[in-house]
Amino acid sequence: MSPGDVVLISLPQASGGPAKLRPALVLSLLPGTFQNVLICGSSTRLDQLANDWDEVVSTGDIDFAASGLHRESSIRLSYLYASDATEITGTIGSIDAARCDRLLVRLASHLQP
Repeated sequence: MSPGDVVLISLPQASGGPAKLRPALVLSLLPGTFQNVLICGSSTRLDQLANDWDEVVSTGDIDFAASGLHRESSIRLSYLYASDATEITGTIGSIDAARCDRLLVRLASHLQP
């Protein structure tokens, strides 16, 4: 598993309710023994996009087929989750390295004061 991989993981729903198995993007492998994979959730709810924050993986994008996603989806940087690798069911694909780098830069710039 590495940054840019699209994995399946059971995540709590933003609206509450039971956890749901869904695709998520691996952003980073974290140091230490606890919650060592930083991921962000994805969603097919494109009507809830945060401009200049979320990123859509569209069916016509060069990396859509390799992503393992079945439908156009948004990568939600605001839905961060630190998981243990054992929580991840499996890897279904990956996104383009340039897209992953762009998302990481976007996240890092938001965290700077």
